[in-house]
Amino acid sequence: MRVGELSKRSGVPVATIKYYLREGLLPAGVLTSPNQAHYDDEHLRRLRLVRALVDVGGLSIASVRDVLVAVDTRDDSLHNKLGTVQEAITQPGSAELDPLAVKDVQEFFARQGATDCVDVTESHVTHMLATALSAARSVGHDDFRNLLDPYLEGLKIIARADLEYITRHGSPDDIIEGMVVGTLIGDAVLKAVRRLAHGQVSREVFGQRPPD
Repeated sequence: MRVGELSKRSGVPVATIKYYLREGLLPAGVLTSPNQAHYDDEHLRRLRLVRALVDVGGLSIASVRDVLVAVDTRDDSLHNKLGTVQEAITQPGSAELDPLAVKDVQEFFARQGATDCVDVTESHVTHMLATALSAARSVGHDDFRNLLDPYLEGLKIIARADLEYITRHGSPDDIIEGMVVGTLIGDAVLKAVRRLAHGQVSREVFGQRPPD
């Protein structure tokens, strides 16, 4: 297909496609003439992935490039590739970390058997968790750390559902790409469904009567 058809099938403007090509986010097509190139379904799939990373994930071009490098790495286990991609699509917080919150995260990981979590800043994921607990402490909710273990147990159910969903795809590349898009969309879905659950449980616990 030509770039116009690629644009039509993906919903991405031609100018944006050309920008992604210049930035190396999309592999070049096969030249059929000095001014024309042919693109195939692999280009379409990659274009949709890039669009999801930018539009759904809000990632910068540099972060998108990191994700694509992880997706395209051939000499690593699927588990390690998934971890690499999770790091790439996680945006660490920029606020100063509370030392007590850092200690909370380290103790949490130790309870879970992850004794190598010494420096939380080595991982975007652990840094994000430490940032959240620091924010909780700053507003007087020091005990929020007590939710980490029950949160993890509940989220393992969701994680298994996520992996069952993405492993329906055939190739390792499809699994990785499914995880990238599924994580970004799943984060938004979880936020919305969690609020729905809060509403349902609140009705059960508090009812609809005004407080005394």
